[in-house]
Amino acid sequence: MTLINKRFTQLLFAILAIATVSAVMFSQRYRERYDHRGGVPEWQVDPEFKQDVFTFARVRYTSARGRWGGRGGHGRGWGGGGWETDYPDAELNFAFRLQQMTSLKVNPDSAVVDLTQDDLYNYPFLYMIEPGRLVFLEDEVVALRDYLLNGGFLMVDDFWGDDEYDNFYYEIKRVFPDREPVELSIDHPIFHMVFDLDEKPQVPSVGHAVGNYRAGYGIVTHQGYGTDEVHYKAIFDDTGRIMCIICHNTDLGDGWEREGEDEWYFREFAEKKAYPMGINIVFYAMTH
Repeated sequence: MTLINKRFTQLLFAILAIATVSAVMFSQRYRERYDHRGGVPEWQVDPEFKQDVFTFARVRYTSARGRWGGRGGHGRGWGGGGWETDYPDAELNFAFRLQQMTSLKVNPDSAVVDLTQDDLYNYPFLYMIEPGRLVFLEDEVVALRDYLLNGGFLMVDDFWGDDEYDNFYYEIKRVFPDREPVELSIDHPIFHMVFDLDEKPQVPSVGHAVGNYRAGYGIVTHQGYGTDEVHYKAIFDDTGRIMCIICHNTDLGDGWEREGEDEWYFREFAEKKAYPMGINIVFYAMTH
């Protein structure tokens, strides 16, 4: 099945979502850690259509520190974590909210994927986190290029400052030497797919946000020098479809993962910013 057909089949179950989701408030909170799901509720999908549900797929990649040792090793990538940052709570929470807030049929379990695996095309949406030390292997460069040009979608999230961006830029230019990331304006449809956002959301980590707030500094969304301005950049295919959205100087994943740790953080960042933007991105990916 092609990626286009895969998206179409999954969206047959979501035709009511745009009409209903924006009227629903995020209200249920939970974080009892009593099982492998960390307290996130589980739900059943129709066994006859178990392959036709949205599955959140996280990309596993090589990082410079793990490959060469030291900090960056090859002179690029000065910070950041690895592919497993916020795993698995971020996607478990996001999947729960996605099926709770929309009529999209969602897999309660997520997937970790390698770019070169044979069934990559079963996942129309890929998520990559903290690419400040990302290194693509040569076969991954080819595989990702083919995947994106054939209808796939990649969301890149949670990296901060110029050094981390420079590393990701170097690697994505290996994938698309002739395509440049383009800054998206707030009037782009991706900001208005389901939730009608009036600003580009910037989500700090929970520790940074709560620490500053309790210290009396108010709502601080950046993470220090060089991170004041949030960026949402995109790489387009020849038809004008976004193949890759680059969420820089923001941490949507922390808004999903840490939603139950602090009531104020949940209300200010998870509810208002992280979930609405994430849902908008998924619906764009699945309809374009």
